[in-house]
Amino acid sequence: MALHLGWSEADLATLPWARFWNPELAPLPERARRALERGQLAPPLLASLAEAGPGLMGDGEGLEDGYALMPDGGMRVAILTDMPGVTPEMIDWWFGWHGDQAAKYKLWHPQAHVHVAWQDQPPAGSEGRARYVGQTSIVDEYIGSRLLKGAIRFVDPASLGYTDVRLADPEQATIVCARTGLAGGPLNIGWLAHSVVRTGSGSVMRSRFWFGGAHIASRGGPGGWMAQVMARRFLRFSENEARALLTHCAEEMQHLASFLPALHASVRQETPSPTA
Repeated sequence: MALHLGWSEADLATLPWARFWNPELAPLPERARRALERGQLAPPLLASLAEAGPGLMGDGEGLEDGYALMPDGGMRVAILTDMPGVTPEMIDWWFGWHGDQAAKYKLWHPQAHVHVAWQDQPPAGSEGRARYVGQTSIVDEYIGSRLLKGAIRFVDPASLGYTDVRLADPEQATIVCARTGLAGGPLNIGWLAHSVVRTGSGSVMRSRFWFGGAHIASRGGPGGWMAQVMARRFLRFSENEARALLTHCAEEMQHLASFLPALHASVRQETPSPTA
């Protein structure tokens, strides 16, 4: 079956969560628009992966929104999303729930998400962190006008140094962390992290991306080391790519917040199985 954007008429007629399908996106959040208008930031204004521990949870200083191009060809992207009515536990549930069916994935960004599948089946009966951490999600999505097939391997936040005590309670905080690369290739390209902290009205999500440069690494196998050397030398992310990634993340996380509380409640109520 050919991959495509959007839901089919059969999806709309048969899927139990069809009422949550909304092909229209709200306008880009004001803070994202300001970040795009401001343009490139000086690299020190966005924390490196090694420096991001305190700031990612909102306890440190630094800019919350923007993008920077690095001297080694890499890029850093940051965006904050207010998520009214959303709890950190809902975010963990979502990352475990949506990865087995393209129609679920398309709910998240109806104008950019095309397909999703787990590389290996998650543990039976699992949900939330236990369902997605350690798993690899293979996704087809547009970042800007470019269709990419990515491999996103979710890792334990502690492996990146995130050990905040709030993470022990999924109702108070979570961080979704992943190693990213192109599916089918020999390389990992970067890292992403989405920190979600409970607020009085819902949650705030801080999204961070560190792509390219020193973050490029071989996955092993024939040709992996040489591919790493060549990619680190010649791959250079552009300003257009950084802007497209910031825009994509701002759109999809705002859209997710618009339906996630109701979807979470509906699926939990109608389908007892956590893998529904």
